[in-house]
Amino acid sequence: MGCYHSKRTKKTPGYEEPTVLAAETPCEYALSEGSLLQIPGFTVSEVEALYELFKKLSSSVIDDGLIHKEELQLALFRNKNKRNLFADRIFDLFDVKRNGVIEFGEFVRSLGVFHPYAPVEDKIHFAFRLYDLRQTGFIERDELKEMVMALLHESDLLLSDDFVETIVDKTFRDADLKGDGKIDPDEWKEFVSKNPSLIKNMTLPHLNSILEMLEFAWVSIQELHRLQVNHNLLGAAKIWSTA
Repeated sequence: MGCYHSKRTKKTPGYEEPTVLAAETPCEYALSEGSLLQIPGFTVSEVEALYELFKKLSSSVIDDGLIHKEELQLALFRNKNKRNLFADRIFDLFDVKRNGVIEFGEFVRSLGVFHPYAPVEDKIHFAFRLYDLRQTGFIERDELKEMVMALLHESDLLLSDDFVETIVDKTFRDADLKGDGKIDPDEWKEFVSKNPSLIKNMTLPHLNSILEMLEFAWVSIQELHRLQVNHNLLGAAKIWSTA
C-alpha cells in the first residue's frame, strides 16, 4: 500500500483557530435605527494574516513558533539585546499565561485592544496596566516617573531633571484626585477622559489592505511611546510652563 502524505501546514505551538480568535476580538456596539448593532473586531481573514506576521516574528531569533522577549525587542528596536522598560511591559501584558513566551492566541487577543472598534474602556485599562509596573492595581509616582524616563530615553529627548520632575508632579497632581499618593483605575479613567490624547495612539487605522494594516500595527506599538512623549509630554509641558 502507498503512503498518505498530508498537505496540511504544521501549526505553531499554542495555535488557535482564526474563527475562534475572531469571535473573541473586542468589539463595539452602536445604535442604528433604534437597534443595537455589534461591530466586529478582527475578521477571520485578518486573523489568518496576523498568523503570517506572527510566524515571521516568532522565528526571527528562535524558530520555535513562539515569540520570546528577544524577538519582541528585535521587532520593536531592531536590537534583540537592547533591554527597555517599555518593551518589557508590552511583553508582560501580551504574555497572559506568564510562561515567558507569547503564543499566537495571546498575540491576537492582545493586539485586539488596538483595533479601531475595541471598546475605549479596554484601551484605558491597557494603558493603566502599562504604567502599573509592580502590578499593585495602582500607579504610584515613582512608577510614572520611571516610565516617563524610559520613554524619553528611547525618544532621544533631552530634558532637564527639574523639567521632568515638573511634568511628573503636574501629571500626578491632576490624576490623583483623592490625594492619597497613588492613582487608582477610576482616577486614571477620569484623567484620560480629560486628556484623550493619552490613548490616541492605541487605535490603529483600519486600512484596506490587511497586510499593510498588520505591518503598521506592529510598527505602531513601537511608535506608541515615542508619539506619546512627543505629542503629550512636550505639548503638555508648554501649557504647564505657563500655568
